[in-house]
Amino acid sequence: MIDDTDRRILSLLQCNARMPVAEIARTIDLAPSAVHQRIRKLEESGVIQGYETRLDPRALDLRLVSFVRLQTGEGASAPEITEALVRIPQVQEVHRVVGEDCFFVKVRVRDPQDLATLLDHQIQRVPNVASTHTTIVLTTAKESFHLPLDGDGKPLEAEVAPSSTGNPIPDH
Repeated sequence: MIDDTDRRILSLLQCNARMPVAEIARTIDLAPSAVHQRIRKLEESGVIQGYETRLDPRALDLRLVSFVRLQTGEGASAPEITEALVRIPQVQEVHRVVGEDCFFVKVRVRDPQDLATLLDHQIQRVPNVASTHTTIVLTTAKESFHLPLDGDGKPLEAEVAPSSTGNPIPDH
């Protein structure tokens, strides 16, 4: 079970996955060995699923974000469609949904021409994809994988703890 100390550790790691264990320990007033052990247990239990580097999509000329709603044909296999979609490099998210559509897919490409190519040559060719409806994103106000850790969505005090440079750790 995750306690308040684990939540504070997770909050700090969400803000800066490269924060040294010693700095986390100082911030939450716990011994570094205890912090290290807690992080290891959080990793082993699957609460911490991994560590990734966030890249600036604009620096890689991937400026166009779109959401593609997919409808599938009769007898479609959701696991097969999901598997095909997750193999497409431009696909960032795949969500199976209930309602008029069957899947919401977030894609990121260079420009409208790349989007058309992606739709025509990859997404619409996935077996049993009957139709797609695409929405192009004009601006993004928030994009985050951070999860609320206190149960009611409020940030924890640890989320604004100073970093090793003395600057506040931004929540993004």
